[in-house]
Amino acid sequence: MAVSVQTGTPDRGLGSASDRQIAARRQIAWWLFGVAGLVFAMVIVGGLTRLTESGLSITEWKPVMGALPPMSEAAWADAFQKYQQIPQYEFVNKGMTLDEFKTIFWWEWGHRLLGRLIGFAFLLPFLWFIATRRVERALAPRLAIMFVLGGLQGALGWWMVKSGLTHRVDVSQYRLTAHLGLATLIYAYMFWTALGLWRERAPIVVSTGLRRAAYGLVGLVFLQMLLGAFVAGLKAGYIYNTWPLMEGRFIPSGLFAHEPWWINFFESMLTVQFDHRMVAYLVAILALWHWHAARPFAEARRSATWLALAVMAQIGLGIWTLLWAVPIPLGAAHQAGALVVLTLALVHAHRLREIRQQS
Repeated sequence: MAVSVQTGTPDRGLGSASDRQIAARRQIAWWLFGVAGLVFAMVIVGGLTRLTESGLSITEWKPVMGALPPMSEAAWADAFQKYQQIPQYEFVNKGMTLDEFKTIFWWEWGHRLLGRLIGFAFLLPFLWFIATRRVERALAPRLAIMFVLGGLQGALGWWMVKSGLTHRVDVSQYRLTAHLGLATLIYAYMFWTALGLWRERAPIVVSTGLRRAAYGLVGLVFLQMLLGAFVAGLKAGYIYNTWPLMEGRFIPSGLFAHEPWWINFFESMLTVQFDHRMVAYLVAILALWHWHAARPFAEARRSATWLALAVMAQIGLGIWTLLWAVPIPLGAAHQAGALVVLTLALVHAHRLREIRQQS
């Protein structure tokens, strides 16, 4: 019978564990890192699907049968005929050929297929780890929550697509933001949990303010990603393609032109892009201040430096993307860059979590 022991665990929230479970921690961490990498790829493919305006090409949600693409000319004609019934075809792609339809269809089908593969890549190892009793009691609920969130993400994706099938030529920016936000949360939760299983280092001494700032950076980067989703959903990156001014001014007029005033934060292309710019500056200021504050602490200095460099590079890429009116490669690179920044912010914050506080 396995003996339950208390050890210097990488994650203080896990508590006691058997020898087998302790030995399996890094195996589980590798698995979670791998699935998180697939989620990272899923977000990028989703961005490319949006940039190529392919997301509405499949007008039905068939979680099982939809795994197979059309297998005959008749099936392709049927899928194309269904697409021709929605507003996007009527007002945007009128006259599209079947071959052109196939191009956008494959993007959306690939996006959905990757989602299914992620489900299997998570579920099958999870069941094996559970069956072989390698999962600690405190860890099992976290893994179950990840799986449930993945299922909700699939349903949320279809809810988003439905918003563009009747009265719109694209999807709702609100639903797009919710879809990207949940994907990002799943990625962050999975990555953070894997870090807790992987790392086992001695506590370091840093100031309480430095640790709080690290958490603040994670939250601010996540907020900036949500603002970026609103920019994408409203296609606000295709206008005001100048920097640092908008319409010749740093603070343009008309930011609150819509009534009620708060609706501008979600439905005004001008205001949404302005907000995205301003929060980018705020992230840069906080990241640079944080890097400066972390210099006296050797264990925190390196990760703070990498985070600050990534933030500056991402802002530069965002400016480039804006000035060139969001070409597809730059748009996808900018979305990938946001996830890279978030990843580095998570690594840095997690490193500062196991600390002895210094006032």
